[in-house]
Amino acid sequence: MKNKRLKKQKGFSLIEMMVAVALFAVVMVISTGALLALIDATRKAQALQSVMNNLNIALDGMVRSIRMGHVYHCGNLGSISDPRDCQNGNTFFSFEAFGGDTGTISDQWVYNFTTDANGIGRIYKSVNGGSTWFAITAPEVEIEDMSFYVTGTTPADDSQPKVVITVKGTAGAEKAKTRTTFSIQATAAQRVLDI
Repeated sequence: MKNKRLKKQKGFSLIEMMVAVALFAVVMVISTGALLALIDATRKAQALQSVMNNLNIALDGMVRSIRMGHVYHCGNLGSISDPRDCQNGNTFFSFEAFGGDTGTISDQWVYNFTTDANGIGRIYKSVNGGSTWFAITAPEVEIEDMSFYVTGTTPADDSQPKVVITVKGTAGAEKAKTRTTFSIQATAAQRVLDI
């Protein structure tokens, strides 16, 4: 009679329960690991997007102000209030801002690419002829090379003054394991007629 009772009992044995719980635990550990990796990747992507937005805003602001300006001067040779081409490129560019006085050097806007105290290449801006400077790119944007190519600055020539800006570097958050390289080119032509 006991044999008949044992055969009729239904349920899981202890070994079956242990195997089922172990399989469930393995699946949960793998799923949790994948979820954490996905969250980490999303954070890195958001940080990178923020850094690239900073660079894009800096370049857009530069191009907009250069278009509205005039008396383009490339390189730090001579007076920055005199027009000067540099077809071979330079890291220093100045111009008379919109509404500025061409007879006053202290109101010239200047952009310069240089490395900061930590050795990180950044774009700097001055709105007072180079007396004071402030960085316009975030420290997470490491610029390796930047050049301004300027043509057509001679008054009454056949071409409108034009500036081509090239920027190369890497970007990413400090704690991010991955960084992305970028190479950007922007062009600005003077809106004021060069007569």
